[in-house]
Amino acid sequence: QVQLVESGGGLVQAGGSLRLSCAASGRTFNSYVMGWFRQAPGKEREFVAQITWSGVTFYADSVKGRFSISRDSAQNTAYLQMNSLKPEDTAVYYCAADTKWSSSYYARPSEYEYWGQGTQVTVSS
Repeated sequence: QVQLVESGGGLVQAGGSLRLSCAASGRTFNSYVMGWFRQAPGKEREFVAQITWSGVTFYADSVKGRFSISRDSAQNTAYLQMNSLKPEDTAVYYCAADTKWSSSYYARPSEYEYWGQGTQVTVSS
């Protein structure tokens, strides 16, 4: 069983930055594909970013160039650095993981087995 715990959300002004963290349990963290998704009120959960076991990254077009996903295997933690935040980035952000050795692109929530509880990010204009 894998447990994911997110932290780092909060309220920030437009143009500001936040860094989300996702601490994962389990001894096989290196085999996890880690993803970040977000869900705004009344909207479906949408893909934000992904990092494979080998460090290959993918981003949604809406965050490309502003957000950066990374992972620290020693700390069993994945990060989402969010810069130049916009009001439309406001959402609950979820960390997700699945045990995949592939370096393919996984953008659907159904492709991830494990989920964190979510952390609120609010960007004021």
